[in-house]
Amino acid sequence: VQFVESGGGLEQPGGSLRLSCAASGFSLDDHGIGWFRQAPGKKREGVACINFSDGFTHYADSSVKARFTISRDNAKNTVYLQIDDLKFEDTAVYYCAAQECDRTYVGQPFGSWGQGTRVTVSS
Repeated sequence: VQFVESGGGLEQPGGSLRLSCAASGFSLDDHGIGWFRQAPGKKREGVACINFSDGFTHYADSSVKARFTISRDNAKNTVYLQIDDLKFEDTAVYYCAAQECDRTYVGQPFGSWGQGTRVTVSS
């Protein structure tokens, strides 16, 4: 199982980015996938997850839900994270990982991690 994240970069506050997480080595159809981020000097935290089978989504909190959108493309085995109205505090390395994510339970990430994609918000 391998995840490859991409789409990060340097953006100004208020801008947008779309991150991609491409999975290979297994089908995502029976899994949930989560996006996580690690800001400088902080622990890695969950941002959002999506159930690949039915599209159920979960966001870490209301502030994330207001600006982040997680989606998936089953045919491409890829999960996306759209971040709008970027803020300085969004600066972090973003990772994806397998994660149970359904209406009854949102679990901890498991399995392998990708190398991450760096998002830097700066004016």
